[in-house]
Amino acid sequence: MAIDAKSFRNPKSAFEIQCKVYCILGDERVFNSKSPDMFTAVFQQVGLKGVYVPFMTHLESVGEALSSMRVLNIAGANITVPYKECVIPFLDVLSEGAKIIGAINTIAWEGDVLKGYNTNAIGFMDTLEEIAYQVPGKRALVFGSGGVAKAVVFILNWLRAETVYIAARNDNRSREMAERLGGEAISLEEAIAEPLGVDMVVNATSVSSEDESPEFAAMVDRLDLDGCQLLMDLNYGREKNIWERKALTTDVMFMDGLRTLAYQARRTFALWTGVQVEPNQFLSALDIS
Repeated sequence: MAIDAKSFRNPKSAFEIQCKVYCILGDERVFNSKSPDMFTAVFQQVGLKGVYVPFMTHLESVGEALSSMRVLNIAGANITVPYKECVIPFLDVLSEGAKIIGAINTIAWEGDVLKGYNTNAIGFMDTLEEIAYQVPGKRALVFGSGGVAKAVVFILNWLRAETVYIAARNDNRSREMAERLGGEAISLEEAIAEPLGVDMVVNATSVSSEDESPEFAAMVDRLDLDGCQLLMDLNYGREKNIWERKALTTDVMFMDGLRTLAYQARRTFALWTGVQVEPNQFLSALDIS
C-alpha cells in the first residue's frame, strides 16, 4: 500500500505509521545542536514514535531542502542560523507572528501546506516569565540583527520595554529592524563606549567565545553594565563564554540559551504533534533542573 503525504501526517486516515521523522536544518552548526537528543528524548517520554535528526545544507540549496520535506514526507522541521529568514520564500504560509518578525524557526504542516512559525519569540518570553523578570518599563540592549535578534526585539517591545537598543555589525540591518519592530538602532561602538544605563543585555549574535571573534570579545570586555540586572546569551555550549565572564566580573545575573531552547522546543512540539508537554520534560532532557 502506497503512503502519501496526507496519510503520513494524519495516520488515522490510513494506518499507523511506525515512526515520523523531524529535523533541524542549518549549516554545519546543526551538528553541535542539542535539539536532536532533546526532542528524541521527549518523544520517548510521551510515547510518540518520532526521531529528530540534523540536516546540513548550503545557502544555495535551501530551496531544494524545503522541497525535500515535501518529497520525503518530513513531519516537521526547525530552522537554525543562518537560514531563519532566507527559507521564508519557500514556504506556503506564515503565522501572523512570523510575518511581523520576518524570521521563522519552525515549519509545520497545516493540511497540505508548509507553514512557518516563530517559537523563538515565545520561548524567550517563557524564559523571562520563569525567572519572574518584569520587562515593562525596562531598558534593554540587544546585540545582533539576524532572525534570533528580530524575535527578541519583537517580544521585548510587545512586553512594553521602555527602550530597546539594537546594536549590530551591519548598521543598515539594525536600522531596518528598529523601523520594522520598534527600538533604537545604535552602532557597536556606541553600545560599548556609551553608558546606556540598560537593565538587561541580550546577545542574539552567533558569537560567544573569544575564538569566534577576538575583536568582538574585546568589545564585550569594555561593555558598561552599571545598573544591569540580567545578561542573557542565547547561544550555549561554549566552554569559555565571553558573556558569562563579563557577567561574573560585574556581578550580573547570567543565563545562556539552554532554557530558551527548551521553552521554544515545547511550543514547537505542540505545533507538530498537538501534544502539550510540561516544560520540565524538555529541561530534564537537557539536564537542567
